[in-house]
Amino acid sequence: MSDLEVEVPSTVVRPSVTRKRSPSRDGDIDKDSEARYRRRRSPSRSRTSLRRNRSKSPEYLKRSNRRRYSSSNSWSRSPSYSSSPPRSRSRGREARGRVVERSPSYSRSPSQSRSRSRSLSDVLSDTRSPRRRHTFDQRQVPISHSSVSRSSSRSVSPAPRESSAPNDSLIKNMRGRKQLESSEAQKKRSRESDSVSPPARKRTSSPPHHRPLPDIDARRARERERQAAEREEKEVKPFDPQAEYERLLKLRSGGTYVPPARLRALQSQLVEKDSKEYQRIAWDNLKKAINGLVNKVNKSNIREIAQDVFKQNLVRGRGLFVRSVMRAQAASLPFTPVYAALVAIVNTKLPQIGELLLTRLIIQFRKAFRRNDKAVCISSTTFLAHLCNYQVAHEIVILQMLHLLLERPTDDSVEIAVGFMREVGAFLAETSAPANNGVFERFRAILHEGQLEKRTQYMIEVLFLIRKNSYEKNPIIAEDLDLIEEEDQITHMIGLDDELHGDDQLNVFKFDSEYEENEQKYKAIRDEILGSENDDSDGSDASSEEEDDEEEDESSEQKKLEIQDMTNKNLVNLRRTIYLTIRSSMDYEECCHKLMRINLQPGQEIELVNMIIECCSQEKIYSKFYGLIGERFCKINRKWQDQFAKAFTSYYDTIHRYETNRLRNIGKFFAHLLASDGLNWSVLECVHLNEEETTASSRIFLKILFQDIAEEMGMKLMLARFRNPDLSTEFEGIFNKKNPTDLRFSINFFTAIGLGAVTEDLRKEL
Repeated sequence: MSDLEVEVPSTVVRPSVTRKRSPSRDGDIDKDSEARYRRRRSPSRSRTSLRRNRSKSPEYLKRSNRRRYSSSNSWSRSPSYSSSPPRSRSRGREARGRVVERSPSYSRSPSQSRSRSRSLSDVLSDTRSPRRRHTFDQRQVPISHSSVSRSSSRSVSPAPRESSAPNDSLIKNMRGRKQLESSEAQKKRSRESDSVSPPARKRTSSPPHHRPLPDIDARRARERERQAAEREEKEVKPFDPQAEYERLLKLRSGGTYVPPARLRALQSQLVEKDSKEYQRIAWDNLKKAINGLVNKVNKSNIREIAQDVFKQNLVRGRGLFVRSVMRAQAASLPFTPVYAALVAIVNTKLPQIGELLLTRLIIQFRKAFRRNDKAVCISSTTFLAHLCNYQVAHEIVILQMLHLLLERPTDDSVEIAVGFMREVGAFLAETSAPANNGVFERFRAILHEGQLEKRTQYMIEVLFLIRKNSYEKNPIIAEDLDLIEEEDQITHMIGLDDELHGDDQLNVFKFDSEYEENEQKYKAIRDEILGSENDDSDGSDASSEEEDDEEEDESSEQKKLEIQDMTNKNLVNLRRTIYLTIRSSMDYEECCHKLMRINLQPGQEIELVNMIIECCSQEKIYSKFYGLIGERFCKINRKWQDQFAKAFTSYYDTIHRYETNRLRNIGKFFAHLLASDGLNWSVLECVHLNEEETTASSRIFLKILFQDIAEEMGMKLMLARFRNPDLSTEFEGIFNKKNPTDLRFSINFFTAIGLGAVTEDLRKEL
């Protein structure tokens, strides 16, 4: 056994540490320990907080673990623990600079109140461990059994002054040793840092070398190398516009949007005419050209459109032409005579087109009749009727269709037949009168049966009235569209019950292996049809080359000519400007000032007047704002007064086209102009107040006009104006004294509207 170890009996415990430390002899006081002691003894801190703080402290955890799991001598029972006093609030802690052990009297439970047999070497090893704050001085070793036994029986009261001296010296030695060890350790670290210095790092401009990562999968690495080698060996193919065009067409057929500019750029690069792509481009261009010409045709330009149509390859695109005409006619039935005239012109040169159109119309009518599609039946019968008028179709087809419609009459079938006879009745009456009489006899029988609706019966009666008037409003061919001689026309004999084929394959693109030859053939046909125009153009070119001076003069004259806008785009823009100006004005003076600043071309003054009246008529309630605008314009210049007088005449002639609200606003507008003398009363010259020349709309208009004039002027001034001898000629239409019937009608009219005072002098005439 060493001199540092002392055997401690199991029944003897180590002396407990006193709770209150007395100052040492040399006056050295551990301030930190005393401060902790005061906080521990403070009554403001509760037992729970002290217990919680102590249980969380690392020193406490270390000691508790060491005591529980130490391999030293176990605790033994001591009879002195049975009479231990109750546990105090404060518990033994390790003061700064001391070795503190818990007194057995402060154990938590009886199981913990056991004595330990612990050697002094264990105590010294604990105190010398670096985890402890202070080291143990080996010189303070002597411990006797008597002192240990005496300390075991001590109470918790503070120890006397004599017993605290060894503890103070122990604390001093521990402090000195701690400082010495810390200074020696610091010097040792400084020497090591001075002797061993890290090597200087060289700076280089080259980037650091990175080791390549090894390939995990060798097979995939070989595959990547092979693909990279193929990409390097593969040559860049030249751009193929044909393949690109095919790819874009497939995308477009699948629903993907392809910019038209990109297609046109590829089309310009395709040179081979025998290729499918080039023919497809030509087919698309042909379809667009035919659709554009058919949509632009009207009565005024049908001659020019017909020439442009013949310039297209109608032999190859006859299916496109027929389909375009049928679609345009079904979309706008009033233009059916125009489309029929165009087809008749084409039929004179290319009869296969007229035959194809008739075949498809008959097939379309049969399908629509089976499906009870009334709209398609009406469009088909109307087109066939006009083609029959132009003698493109034979009348036998018309009679077969009428027989089918009137065999089992219904409201819809009779309505279709009535519309059919309106268009073709004049032609049937002229070419086959017996057949025409038989059709009308069938209509009379249906009317006498009385099984149809009143509306359908009324339509039949109107048809008889049209027949009585010799189809005045439904001539065979209009004067503007009579462009073909009868001997030049080709009539197709196709029956309703014949077996027909519509040749729908002509509507789609098909590759032609003899494309160049067919184009040359049609070019010869086109030159034959339009040969005279080509000859004239060649002669004009030759003359222009010979006479250079005349060409310069003509070009200078053409530059002086003004371009006329036939699309009325400028007129629409002018009306929009006038409308926005009126709507954006606060009062009538500002509006007049803005309208006067609009740059109007000669002849456009009437547009300004009409826009003012139209804006007034669109209001729900009449606004005097428009009347003041009209009055200001009439009094500014005489030309505006004349324009408003023309507008009054035109609006009175077409007043039946307007509904009641618009009619009332227009009447109040002109009443304000007449009452304010902005408009001369001579404009009433166009009014003829009698039963034959007036309608319900015109009588309502005159009623509102005269009643508003009487309200603004007063009855006296109005009577004076009507009795003015200078205006007696202008009022002859209103007060027709030559015809008693008209005069009586005028007197009754003014009496009914509450202006009977105007007719006092007229009653004497009767």
